[in-house]
Amino acid sequence: MGILAADFMKRVCRLLFVGAAFMIFSSCHPDSSKNNQVRTADGIVEGTTEPGGIRAFKGIPFARPPVGPLRWKAPQPVIPWDTVLQATQFGPQPMQNRIYDDMVFRSRPKSEDCLYLNVWTPAKSGQEKLPVLVYFYGGGFMAGDGSEPRYDGASMARKGIVTLTVNYRLGVFGFLSLPELTRESPHHASGNYGLMDQQAALRWVQRNIAAFGGDPTRVTIAGQSAGSMSVSAQMASPLSKGLFAAAIGESGAMLGNLTPPPLADNEKKGETFMQMAGAEDLAALRAMPAQKLLAFTAQPGAPYFAATVDGYFFPQTPGRIFAEGAQAKVPLLAGWTSAETDYHGILGKEPPTPGNYHKAIARLYGKDADSIQRLYPGRDTDEVKQSATALASDRFIVYSTWKWMELHRQTSGKSVYRYVYAHLLPQAKTGSAAEGKRMGAPHSAEIPYAMGNLDLVEAYAWTPDDRRVSATIQGFFVRFIKTGDPNGPELPHWPAWQTATPEVMRIDTTSEAITAPHEARYRYLDRSYAP
Repeated sequence: MGILAADFMKRVCRLLFVGAAFMIFSSCHPDSSKNNQVRTADGIVEGTTEPGGIRAFKGIPFARPPVGPLRWKAPQPVIPWDTVLQATQFGPQPMQNRIYDDMVFRSRPKSEDCLYLNVWTPAKSGQEKLPVLVYFYGGGFMAGDGSEPRYDGASMARKGIVTLTVNYRLGVFGFLSLPELTRESPHHASGNYGLMDQQAALRWVQRNIAAFGGDPTRVTIAGQSAGSMSVSAQMASPLSKGLFAAAIGESGAMLGNLTPPPLADNEKKGETFMQMAGAEDLAALRAMPAQKLLAFTAQPGAPYFAATVDGYFFPQTPGRIFAEGAQAKVPLLAGWTSAETDYHGILGKEPPTPGNYHKAIARLYGKDADSIQRLYPGRDTDEVKQSATALASDRFIVYSTWKWMELHRQTSGKSVYRYVYAHLLPQAKTGSAAEGKRMGAPHSAEIPYAMGNLDLVEAYAWTPDDRRVSATIQGFFVRFIKTGDPNGPELPHWPAWQTATPEVMRIDTTSEAITAPHEARYRYLDRSYAP
């Protein structure tokens, strides 16, 4: 018995040693899947760890799929789940036609079931209370997706910011109005479903972002083009009050010449679309396959659908809301590129000669042509190219962005920081014409620079100058997201807009604050666009 007892004790000791060793190993090498799990209000999600220790959670649903009877309704709450949701792939892209060649998606194929968001966080726990960035993509409310590499959130996360991209419904799926839709709505409104999707995502952030290490009281919303217009819309809508603390707009706002139409006008467009689709009523339109509806939107003469002044999301026009000081009173950083579009926007296919320019201005402005030509002179070919580019850009998107900042400066009591992005894109890898032949930085050029994503955009041969510009503009954005002020160490001083003639940050290889050179142009356009 003594021998058996001794053998038994040896085995017990061996087991204890192995168990202790396993516990020590486990404490040093915790289960990576557990580290990447976060409990949200709807259930547990499991993401991945990316290089640099950033945790990424992709394809998290923030609303119920807007399909079947939920097509053309406000986003509905998610149905909670009991198992662990694998948040390792981008969700489906919204329904859209291929419109823009520069859009690269990493998501699953398009689907009406598209209301998903993506989170990149540097936080190791839910106790860190880091600032948060929510980014809305551009694409004219017809295209776009939160999976685009230029919007990727990992670079911002490495700067200490919990970063999100958000999908929202587009085109006819996101903005259709019909009298029948208006009648069935408890708010007697229709359209603006895509903007309500964004709002639902912001409410998701308020409920859940603390679990990802974010601070729900330090949320900045940002976007470019239609995304920037969306930022202005969320600032204007009373439904979004308290959902964010700061705003960034890159080229675009729903003010001035881009004011949304009244509901009645959008309903008429909806009725036109219904006739094109051959649907007798709303039920028949809801029963159509999504792909068939999408095909109708690509037909010649199909209406364009975007935001509308519906009496609910927008109780009145955004411009009036800002003029009355009823918008979200938060710090605003916004601006535009130096050549949002080119001179063909004024001249069409005609050569850029003074004679052709004069005829185009006369056709567009009639008795005001002389005033416009004093502000946008065209005495020789080079000057015609410069002035026609400037006027086309102002009419396209610059003036509306200026109007947004001007009204917010007047009525919010908060700081407004204005920029013009002038850095030219480098040579494209495909061997296309040198970008230096452009009149300036084109629409959307700044996105990968500002988000720190040059290495994820493979179309261009990036240079050291490009990386310096990216460090500067991303540095401004990071400081603003963290503090509400873009100024910080090793960055050029950027004064807030405090006077009628502001200082503007001109962002290029060398960035500096300059006195705004063209205020007279915007003030003239402001008078000409006034009702």
